[in-house]
Amino acid sequence: MKVRIFLTCLLATVAALVAVPAQARTPADRAREIATALTEDPLYVDPAYSSALPANLRADVRTKAKALGYPVYSIILPLTPSDEFQGQESNALTLVMDALRKPGLYVVVDGGGRFPWYETRDLPQVSEEKLDASRERALDDTGYDAGPTEVLARMYELLAAPGIPQTTPKATSGSSDSSDSDSGGSTGWIVVLAIVGGLVLLVGLGLVIGLRRRGSGPGRREKTFRIPPHVAATVAAERRRRLTQETTAELTTLGSQLAALPTTEGPGLRHQQAALDNHAAAWKVLDDLGRRHSSADLVNLVGAMVLLDKARREYDAAVAIAAGRTTDAVPDLCAFNPLHGRSTGKRTQVDANGTTLTLPLCDDCRRALKRGTAPASLPGDDGPYWYDDTLWARTFYGTTGDDLAAAVSRGELHR
Repeated sequence: MKVRIFLTCLLATVAALVAVPAQARTPADRAREIATALTEDPLYVDPAYSSALPANLRADVRTKAKALGYPVYSIILPLTPSDEFQGQESNALTLVMDALRKPGLYVVVDGGGRFPWYETRDLPQVSEEKLDASRERALDDTGYDAGPTEVLARMYELLAAPGIPQTTPKATSGSSDSSDSDSGGSTGWIVVLAIVGGLVLLVGLGLVIGLRRRGSGPGRREKTFRIPPHVAATVAAERRRRLTQETTAELTTLGSQLAALPTTEGPGLRHQQAALDNHAAAWKVLDDLGRRHSSADLVNLVGAMVLLDKARREYDAAVAIAAGRTTDAVPDLCAFNPLHGRSTGKRTQVDANGTTLTLPLCDDCRRALKRGTAPASLPGDDGPYWYDDTLWARTFYGTTGDDLAAAVSRGELHR
């Protein structure tokens, strides 16, 4: 029975590898599809395995998961390198959890294998230690030909038990009676040769299995964690969207404040005009991003943010002078990455092809230079942003003494 189920799952996986989908889906679309199904049934079985997993085995998983007393979402998929999740269990878990947005234990297993992967979301009822121990014990307790539902059912059964499960003790063979040695020396040699031959065969099989699992140890149990590229891209896009929204809102607020600021004379007027110039330049950069549909250009977006920061500092200085107060010196933003925040201490000398620049840097970037390592720069098209031939690179976001707002008004943004 177990062998039949295993072979059926294996054939389903092979079929999934060669099948061509009628319409391509994004990873997020596939995750939403699974999440929607999980709201109706906490056990999701991919259609490829609909005939391979009997109803009684599915019911066993549901019953034992429900007995835990907290939400459990079980997912059985044919994971392959060409699917929406790039064959990675971690990708499937991350995206499904984001789509469902519910607390609980999320478990995914490749239908062609028996190694469950899990993540928790807002689930203080169970510890990581017990989860890991239950998973390992379940793999030990079920046979090599057990299907994914049997491993999951055993894992949930162990989670429901009190305490931390221990590894299954291995059976040891007892010594034979010495009187049996009189049965004949030739028979003993045959037994010894058979044992040696068997050991050689087992070692060979172990090497083959180890190579097939891409390394020593428990194979797929020890996959290295990494953020999937498409997830990182989604996070970066959301960050840019948020930065655009915040910069736009602050520019609108500052515009109203500048309009209400009475005209002054002397130093106050100079600060007021500088605030107006930087404010207008920031709007120009944002407007340019919108017209070119390049809101994804983080380097230019940060340029608008830097201009806004300059405008705000000039405005504050104008207000202070108008009120008869002294103006406080406010440090520039970090030249290597303005998103790091304000620079600290004195400017740092940086050598560049025989030229020495004095740049405002944050603590982290300054420490990196002292260690002789590259600072965590704002990324450009090919490496740090200052490798590109842009206004922001030529001026290190206006920290080299150049008038950034005047350069933008002269059209140097696309020079």
